[in-house]
Amino acid sequence: MVITGLGTVSPAGPDTATAWKAACAGLPTAAPDARLDGMAVDFSCAVSAFDAHAVLGTDARRMDPFTQYAVAAAREAVADAAADGGHWDPARVGVLIGTAVGGLETWLEQSARLRNTGPRAVNPLTVPKAIGNMAAATVALDLGLNGPTLAVATACASGTTALGLALDLLRAGRCDVVLAGGTDAAITPLLSGAFDRLKALSRRRDEPSSASRPFDRHRDGFVLAEGAAVLVLERAADARARGRRPYATLLGYGESTDAHHLTSPDPDGKGARLAMRSALADAGVAASDVALVNAHATGTPLGDAIEARLIHGFFGSHTAVTSTKGVTGHMLGAGGAAEAVFTALSVEQGVVPPTANLDEPGADIADIDIVHGAPRSAPVPVAVSSSFGFGGHNAVVVLGRA
Repeated sequence: MVITGLGTVSPAGPDTATAWKAACAGLPTAAPDARLDGMAVDFSCAVSAFDAHAVLGTDARRMDPFTQYAVAAAREAVADAAADGGHWDPARVGVLIGTAVGGLETWLEQSARLRNTGPRAVNPLTVPKAIGNMAAATVALDLGLNGPTLAVATACASGTTALGLALDLLRAGRCDVVLAGGTDAAITPLLSGAFDRLKALSRRRDEPSSASRPFDRHRDGFVLAEGAAVLVLERAADARARGRRPYATLLGYGESTDAHHLTSPDPDGKGARLAMRSALADAGVAASDVALVNAHATGTPLGDAIEARLIHGFFGSHTAVTSTKGVTGHMLGAGGAAEAVFTALSVEQGVVPPTANLDEPGADIADIDIVHGAPRSAPVPVAVSSSFGFGGHNAVVVLGRA
């Protein structure tokens, strides 16, 4: 199955071209965030230069931001795929959008109304704005798509899980096209405080732009981010018939569960290894074929060290490794989808974005070839993108040249 359309709304920019340029330049986006004033962690990687009402019109009022981002990204992806709907049977087009949190901003806003003013102040659209399936459902409504429409919730692996399930739908013949990705808009005092209580967030308040530091010796946690990414997947023959040259091929997918702990990854990386092994087998490629790993690497001390050992165990020290979270921060359920977008562009263009803010790998980071300082130009015939989430969810996709 091939990737023919890309759409993103992210801290690195309101569209894919802008975000890719920022990723290749290694430009960090973390900055103070007025929404978090007074919090112990008062900075984030916020979506930039996105005007929901300009993009979506009055419909934006009926959407939580997590849905606004998803609809905007889906519109860009479909336009990029050069399809106006006339090329596709709407009943054969599926939508799978992952989210870790859903419409948190709406729930919090309406809870405050209830507490401060009373039940009659609660917006009647609260439920259809906030429930977790509404990003996927609204994308289908906005584009007039009648195929399977599903919400995916595997925490921070959600966007990657959505891509794997899309591959399954296409292989099974249940769809001809699938729009797959992830979205989250949860930069709120509640979530910032909750993650900080877990000691998961960077506390680099004096220098937030350098706070997201995947694999770096001074990493101290991730930076909360938001946004969405959507990819259009279809069969190669159908893309050729439409005259659309794909970005990349989605070769395979693997998933597993640690069954170890609510929030901590298995210290031996057992579940992640299972997912990686399954993905490579599903793709029919050997580890030696892989030229690039876009790592999950969020900048947490424990998680990055475990993942580095995993990568070294599979690929040694000769496969290029990057983490674009140094630029975007951790977009939660959207992270894996955004990283798949960047990985598809790496495969197409032969360019690997640098890992921003990596000055020196930690002493606990295995000997792997982490791209940093500047983008690297090199052929990328096969690439891997990995995502791991709370609850022990592991998801890995393998991309190759189209």
